[in-house]
Amino acid sequence: MSGHSKWSTIKHQKEVTDKRRGQVFSKFAKAISVAARDGVDPDSNFKLRLVIEKAKAVNMPKANIERAIEKAQGSGGGGSLEEILFEGYGPAGVAVMVEVVTDNRNRSASEVKNIFERSGGSLAGPGSVSFQFSPLGSIIIDKERSQGEDALLALLDIEGVEDLIEEDNDLIEIYTKPQSLTLVKDEVSKMGFKIKDINFDRRPNTPILIKDKQKAEKVLTFMSALEEHDDVQNVFANFDIPDQILKEIQA
Repeated sequence: MSGHSKWSTIKHQKEVTDKRRGQVFSKFAKAISVAARDGVDPDSNFKLRLVIEKAKAVNMPKANIERAIEKAQGSGGGGSLEEILFEGYGPAGVAVMVEVVTDNRNRSASEVKNIFERSGGSLAGPGSVSFQFSPLGSIIIDKERSQGEDALLALLDIEGVEDLIEEDNDLIEIYTKPQSLTLVKDEVSKMGFKIKDINFDRRPNTPILIKDKQKAEKVLTFMSALEEHDDVQNVFANFDIPDQILKEIQA
């Protein structure tokens, strides 16, 4: 038991409401269009297959998915989309990496910069933060108590699994070698675990533990503001929050 939670698991406790569903679909449409540039066949393009699976998990209509793929083929302007990685520091000195897909670099840069500055943080140059993270595959599953500890330990025996973090919020995060993500995901599914999310992750090498409730609230507000921006696809940060503090905030 870790006794604390990181953003990658905290954000999965937030339900996708009807109000946010349209924005979520829009984000997935961009991600699908970008992924499909490397091939429109999901069977031979793992990145595309991964994004489509995640889109289906939030009930994105098939027609929306097909339109997004068509954009990548040049029929809908998908070629104008650009992937950008922003790096910076947020409240409490938290190191943050923000993955963006946008059709307007200047607009996105300005708006992301404003979110950082409103929180008391600041954007930094390329490479200023990335060295604090390691690229890994990430699979988040529900803790299946009925399967027992032996089943959880068996996850560590899967080839390609690097680490397993058991959170107090009934979620487990499995870290894999990036190239092993799809194989591990298939094995985890065969074992009967419910997969909540799968992603290419950036794991912090040395997480910052935030024990102060006010600082933790400020960090979570900042992270939510980034996640809710229309152009932001993923946000990675190097903080952990004690579960007791998190429960007090969510109460």
